Amino acid sequence: MSPAAAADRPCFIVMNAGSGHNDTRQTADTIREVLSAAGRPHELLMATQGRDIPQLARKAVALACAQDGIIVAAGGDGTINAVAQAALGCGQPFAVLPQGTFNYFGRASGTPEDIRAAVTALLGAQVQPVQVGLVNDRVFLVNASLGLYPQLLEDREAFKARFGRSRLVAMLSGLISFLRERRQLTLEIEIEGEIRKVRTPTLFVGNNALQLTQIGIADAEALGRGRLVAIALKPVSSLAMAGLLLRGAFGRLGAADQVISFPLRTLTIRPPGRRRRRFKVAMDGEVTRLASPLVFRVSPEPLLLMVPAAETVPADAS
Repeated sequence: MSPAAAADRPCFIVMNAGSGHNDTRQTADTIREVLSAAGRPHELLMATQGRDIPQLARKAVALACAQDGIIVAAGGDGTINAVAQAALGCGQPFAVLPQGTFNYFGRASGTPEDIRAAVTALLGAQVQPVQVGLVNDRVFLVNASLGLYPQLLEDREAFKARFGRSRLVAMLSGLISFLRERRQLTLEIEIEGEIRKVRTPTLFVGNNALQLTQIGIADAEALGRGRLVAIALKPVSSLAMAGLLLRGAFGRLGAADQVISFPLRTLTIRPPGRRRRRFKVAMDGEVTRLASPLVFRVSPEPLLLMVPAAETVPADAS
């Protein structure tokens, strides 16, 4: 889609009032101000609770399909995930206005974290198909995992509720989570027809090259070519686990002997003996329970992402 073709398309924006550091009313006012000044039709669908987002996302998709519009997610990675789940396969463009703590998906596409700059960049953005990961047909844009990482996310939310939202708080909560003793997972995994048993405190499947590169996983370059990247940790002590966290913070996780990473097209996970059970799975920062087997794969359909043109993004906007 050319910029000219996108210039008058209405935007249907699902906004999570609980995401990010900015005042919700100020953020909404800025979105309306920039779009109105550009003469762009728009409707803001405000979610006061996270559980409202899927319903509002479906409404945004219906409106975009009826009016040939753009579906926009304004919030953190979890909000973006929920809206993308509804938008995938609908045939309409999808855009993000990142408002969360890490914003890996928005940053990977070059979308500014400053809300005014992000909305301005959206006005001149163009469609670029991007790869989507699936686990049991549930979308993940950044990562999906089981074991330690879902617990880390739950601990992080508790820390945020007590100490506020910041990357420092997220890092400190992660360190404390790693220092606690955790049960090892015993899993039967099938990687493209080959079956093996593994014991690991956590298994992580990534779909975001920015995140994987930042923590030092060399296989990040395999993303975008119909592959995901899996990371598993060998059983280690709590102290060694904290050391791995520090390695990740300094971009050297992939060099650790306790870390195994590999690209894949499909990955199936079951309990030993192929018993059925429900796993706690984290997808883009949101934790849910899914029944085994867990099947990780790349979606056959890409997401039609609106990517800002480089010239529309101020150098200091991020």
